Amino acid sequence: MYLNLLVIFLQCSELYAQGKVFTFNRVEIKVEPSDKVKNGAPMSIICHADISKNTYFQLKHNFTFLKDGKLVFMTMSDKEDARYAIPVAKSSDTGEYECRVNADGKMGFSKTIYVWVAGMTKPILTADKKEVSEGETVKLRCELPEEVPPLEFIFRKIKTNSEPIEKRVPEQNQNFSEMEYYVEAGDNILQFDCFGKRQVKSGWESSQHSNKTLVTVKEPFIKPTLITKPSNNITEGDQIEFECSTVAAQMHGIEIIFQKNRTILNSVRDKKFLRYSILATQEDSGEYLCKVEQGAVSKTTKRNVFVSELFPRPTLYASMTQLDESKDLILNCSINGLRRANFSILRKSSSGDILLKKSRILAIKVNVNDTGSYTCKAEVKGITKESKPVRISVYAPVSKPTLSVVSGSPEVVLGKPLQLICHSVMGTPPITFTFYKGDEIKKNVTNDTYATFLDEDIGLSDNGGYKCDARNNHSSGVKTSNILNVTVIVPIRDASLGSVPYGEVEVGSDTAFLCSVKEGSWPIDFKFFKKTDHEVLLHEVREYSDRTIWHKKTMKRKDTGTYYCVASNRASVNVRSRPITISVILAAWQKGVIAAFVLTAMAGAGAVALWWFLRKKKKAKGPSMEMSGSALAPNLASEKLTRPPSDGNYYSGSGYIEDNENHMKSTDESKGPDLESAEVDYTEVEVSTLDPHRAPEQKGTETVYSEIRKTNNDSMENRHSRIYGHPDAT
Repeated sequence: MYLNLLVIFLQCSELYAQGKVFTFNRVEIKVEPSDKVKNGAPMSIICHADISKNTYFQLKHNFTFLKDGKLVFMTMSDKEDARYAIPVAKSSDTGEYECRVNADGKMGFSKTIYVWVAGMTKPILTADKKEVSEGETVKLRCELPEEVPPLEFIFRKIKTNSEPIEKRVPEQNQNFSEMEYYVEAGDNILQFDCFGKRQVKSGWESSQHSNKTLVTVKEPFIKPTLITKPSNNITEGDQIEFECSTVAAQMHGIEIIFQKNRTILNSVRDKKFLRYSILATQEDSGEYLCKVEQGAVSKTTKRNVFVSELFPRPTLYASMTQLDESKDLILNCSINGLRRANFSILRKSSSGDILLKKSRILAIKVNVNDTGSYTCKAEVKGITKESKPVRISVYAPVSKPTLSVVSGSPEVVLGKPLQLICHSVMGTPPITFTFYKGDEIKKNVTNDTYATFLDEDIGLSDNGGYKCDARNNHSSGVKTSNILNVTVIVPIRDASLGSVPYGEVEVGSDTAFLCSVKEGSWPIDFKFFKKTDHEVLLHEVREYSDRTIWHKKTMKRKDTGTYYCVASNRASVNVRSRPITISVILAAWQKGVIAAFVLTAMAGAGAVALWWFLRKKKKAKGPSMEMSGSALAPNLASEKLTRPPSDGNYYSGSGYIEDNENHMKSTDESKGPDLESAEVDYTEVEVSTLDPHRAPEQKGTETVYSEIRKTNNDSMENRHSRIYGHPDAT
């Protein structure tokens, strides 16, 4: 029974769950009264959830309101509408709003709506002082109490009959800002105000201007007074007196400064006036300034002074400004319209002016040390004026220049540049040097004592004709160097090597090696090399020719190899020939001696074999003789001395001679008795023998060692030769 009840309960629950079905159609958001609201007016954000259900049942709706992506309000309701009310809208309420609805785990989202609260609250401005002195500061505070940062504050300083001066201060985290203003000299009554700004979607929103704040400014001292005595008609030589004064409430800290242009002439402290006097000159004309300072406050008064000229500036005349040494120079100082004055003529120097004569005229015989700048001075009534300087140049003649090659050697490699230097030991600079190649001018250079010229176009015909000129302002004119002849070195080109005989050379004979070049200046250094594991220099010679011959005496087997030559000259370029190969072989008479000796040995071996064969034949009878005859070849083969397996190729019917790079020399038979001191040379001979009972293809080999002796006076070297002969040889 309980089981039945449980089943009925579960079925009812399932039917109930299946009947509670709903879905979000949409979520809507709107603003009342509109999406543009005046600052201070009420507004409401309304969120509506449009939901469809399969039957009537109540749902709990969780409404979330967001502004610019941040949570601003939440509420729970069993109704499908929710309201976010803002009784007093502010500029900070401007933004994009949206709402989200959560019902029984399902979510619905509205679109965003932009709400603009137009206008901002009026800011409040306060000042920490109502009365200040010049040079002090006043601190202002501007506040937007009902606004939310970020904000921007604009402070304004308003002076009478001038445009307001604005200062902007951004504030990211607070709704107020503070600013300090420096009170300048001349600020009497000041007014300040401020306003705020906020950045919104449509641009910037500005508040009203704040209340105006009035600040009274006190002067610590008055503007200074500047007077001159005499005040008018000042002439050079007059005494001018300047007086600068002020009135201050407190003299402590007062400083008076008197200056002309940017130059301070005099100053005093803690006093009401300053006096300054000078003997007037025309250079004293100009603007004078009296400045009074106390702390950061500064006030100035200016006055222009004009001083009339007593006499004009003197002029210095020279008989000549450029002249040769030992010539006469006359300097004359004069003043237009005035002849009575104290004159003096001076020479300028880095250490100070040098007085030459107290007179208006100076006559001297000059030398090169008199080159320099000269002036004259004139003095009337204590006023001294100086003329403009006159430059006098005295010249010594240039010496004959020398032309040389910078590298020192009068040689140049064909195709390489040539640098020349022209130098004059004597002569007053500047000196103008002219370089010639033949009769053609190549370069003009003005310098002190030397000049260089780089000729980059060197040909085979450029062996001489270089010269240079030197001249300055001396009247002696141009000096010309000696003609410089330059040797043009042609680099070596295409070295080649040949020999006579070529390719194969007999032992003991001579060989001539010829090394030649196609092009190159003499002398030429020739070097002959043999190529081994390392380069071996065999012969070197210097020739005033494009070829050389080297005779190599008595060639030996060890001279077999690869040869080449290298040619070079003063161009310092080594040119190497192609290599040639020389093979040193045995001479014809040496081959004949070896062949005769081998044939003799073969004849002896044949005689012994024939004797042995005939002896065996006599002992043999009947079939046994046939058997013995048939066994001759194997017996001979077994008794012979075999050749070592390390020997090389074997050529039937030909004689192959292996020379261990020793030269064969003939035996002197007249030295026969002296055999004890002779060296023994062994010749290994292989001989093929015939089997009389078989076809000629049956071959045997015998090794014969023959002794070749030589005497102490003979120059023959030991040799070991193997001769491989055909079986038909006798």
